[in-house]
Amino acid sequence: MLRLVVRRLLQLIPTLLGLSVLLFLWLDRLPGGPASAILGEKATEAEVIRINRALGLDQPVYVQYWRFLKRIAELDLGTSTQTGQPVWDEFVLRFPATVELALLAILIAVAVGIPLGYLAARHRGGWLDVTAVSGSLIGICIPVFFLALILKQIFAVQLGIFPSYGRQETGLDATSVTGFAVLDGVLTGELDAAWDAIMHLVLPSVALASIPLAVIVRMTRASVLEVQDEDYVRTAEAKGLKRSVVRGRHVLRNAMLPVVTTVGLLTGSLLSGAVLTESVFSFGGIGSFIRTAIDGRDYPVLVGFIMFIALVYVLINLLVDVAYSLIDPRVRVY
Repeated sequence: MLRLVVRRLLQLIPTLLGLSVLLFLWLDRLPGGPASAILGEKATEAEVIRINRALGLDQPVYVQYWRFLKRIAELDLGTSTQTGQPVWDEFVLRFPATVELALLAILIAVAVGIPLGYLAARHRGGWLDVTAVSGSLIGICIPVFFLALILKQIFAVQLGIFPSYGRQETGLDATSVTGFAVLDGVLTGELDAAWDAIMHLVLPSVALASIPLAVIVRMTRASVLEVQDEDYVRTAEAKGLKRSVVRGRHVLRNAMLPVVTTVGLLTGSLLSGAVLTESVFSFGGIGSFIRTAIDGRDYPVLVGFIMFIALVYVLINLLVDVAYSLIDPRVRVY
C-alpha cells in the first residue's frame, strides 16, 4: 500500500508542472498582458511599463516562469487586487466554509444515492426502479441555482424552518479554532453554535447534492446490474452462500469500483463548482469569492484558485486510488 501511495504521489508531480506551464502561458497571453488586465483598459503605456518592471515581466520568459514556479511552491500566490490581502490568506479564511458545504453535499449524495441505486437494480423494472431513474433524470436536468432558489423560497422564506443566508447567525458564531464552524462549535463546547452552523448548511448542501446524487444513483444501478449477472456471482449462489453474503461481498463490493471513481470526481467538482450555490445563500465560501474575483478581473485570485483546485483534484485522485486498492487488492500490483 505504501509503495502504491508513493508511486501515485510521484506521478502527480508532472501533472502539476504541466498545469503550471499552461497557466503561465495563459497569463502571458492575456490581451495587453497581465499589467493591462490589472490596471484596466484605460491604463497608460507608462503605467503598463511600470507594472511590468515591478512584476518582472520585462525579463526573459524562462526567468519569469521560474519565478512563477518558485512563488507557487512557497505558497506565495500574490495579493488580491480587490481586498489588498494575500491570496493564500483569503483562501485559508474562506475555504473551510466551502469544504463543509461540499463534504455534507457529497455525504448526502453517497448516503442516499448508493442504497437507492442498489435497491433500484435489485428491483429492476419495479416502481422503485422507475422512481429512482426518473428522479435521477430530474435531478440532473434541474440547474443547481434554480433548485437552490426553490429550496430557499419554500423552506426558508415561507416555512421558516432553515436560515436563508450566511454560515451562522450573528452572535452565535463559535470561537474560531480550525475555521470549520461545526467542528469549532463541538471543540469549544458551544453546541448551540455547532447546531446553528448545521442548520445553515442544510439547504445549500441539499441543493449542491442534487446532481451528484442523481449521478451516483444511475452509476450504482448500472454497475450492480452488470455485476449481478457475472459468473462468480452465480457460482457463489450455487455454493449455497447466504444471500446477504453474496450481495455484500460479491455484488456490492465489486460494483463499487466505478462508483468510487465517480464519487472522487464529484467531490472535486463540488469544491470547485459551489459558486452559484454559495451566491444564492450568501454563504461566504471560496465560491462566492471567486465569482467576485471574476467580475473584478482579480487575476492573482484566479491563478491561485486554479492551482489550489488542481492540487485538491490530484489529492482526491490519490484517495480514490487508495480506496480502489482497498476494495480490489489486485490494483496494488500495477
